[in-house]
Amino acid sequence: MQLFLIRHPRPLLESGICYGRLDIEAEDPQPVAKRLRTFLPADTPIVTSPLRRALGLAEALHAQAQVDARLMEIDFGEWEGQRWSEIDRRFLDAWAADVLHFAPPGGESAAMLRARVIDCVDSLSLCAEYAKRLALVTHAGVIRAALGYWLQLPIKEWSQLPLAFGSISLLEIDRHGGLPQTESGQAAAQLRYLNH
Repeated sequence: MQLFLIRHPRPLLESGICYGRLDIEAEDPQPVAKRLRTFLPADTPIVTSPLRRALGLAEALHAQAQVDARLMEIDFGEWEGQRWSEIDRRFLDAWAADVLHFAPPGGESAAMLRARVIDCVDSLSLCAEYAKRLALVTHAGVIRAALGYWLQLPIKEWSQLPLAFGSISLLEIDRHGGLPQTESGQAAAQLRYLNH
């Protein structure tokens, strides 16, 4: 399965603000969509996060883009919309000490994000329409979680993968042969390109 992972355009939000589920507009998706079309085969189905910054790009790429809430960015709970500099330092230290399992008050952990991303891709790959090729228009956290899981990267690596706004990455997941399965039984994968 070819899995194209597309990050939304730059959000229209001043820097230094915590946002995950915060539903904000982004820069004009049309120039990004024009550039990305050169990487996407014409018949590639698209599934998108419902958040406006992703949905706008998905609709610019495909008139029939499907929406899946499992592709939303990580939920920062009570931190959403706050300045990073105003968040209690004790919480940030606790997060740094356990990046995978710490959840902000009222939010979710990176482990919870990863679980829903894996569930989303696994369930979509069972549909005949998506079995060969699929593009996800989503967020950096979702893309990092997917790459981290299928490439078997430790959290310290996948949580720091550089992903530009409006970028596309291609992950090939082999579920039926060709590449061997991993010891854990998950499908093997190869990263064809990152951050184009």
